[in-house]
Amino acid sequence: MKCPVCGKEMVSENFGVNVNVCENGCKGIWFDQGELAMLDEKNEGLGAALEAALRCPRHNDGQRGQIKCPKCGIPMHTHKYKRDKEVNVDECYNCGGFFLDSGELTDIRNNYMSDAEVSAYVDKMISSVPGYSEEMKKLDAEQKRLEAIQKLTKFLTVSYWRKKFE
Repeated sequence: MKCPVCGKEMVSENFGVNVNVCENGCKGIWFDQGELAMLDEKNEGLGAALEAALRCPRHNDGQRGQIKCPKCGIPMHTHKYKRDKEVNVDECYNCGGFFLDSGELTDIRNNYMSDAEVSAYVDKMISSVPGYSEEMKKLDAEQKRLEAIQKLTKFLTVSYWRKKFE
């Protein structure tokens, strides 16, 4: 497999999970679907190859542009990693693979967010959307109105009258 950034041949390495590493080039790492989730926390994975990859400095300055999936050949999508609000990863929406530039795995592992932290971060992001709190108040008022209408009209249902006369 060719590295999507520098074009050098990637080699298979065992991090406790087999991944592809651009050892003779940019030091990027390719993860097939589901593999990154097995290595994104500090105490996951093992071996000298993983230790070497974690010591590589970060090289992506965010200016390189879109890359193509080394498996599918389609453009990959860059976004923040789900457990780290600081690191951009490249994901193939077709095969589910991830490409991390050198140093990004280290950053993900160092800044890994727990479920509670993810929830708090999502709440913070949602609440920063203009007009969100006003719309939530309107939705809450509509829900209360619906409940009141249901309470007032329950006698109109067949099941209400059936219970009365049984």
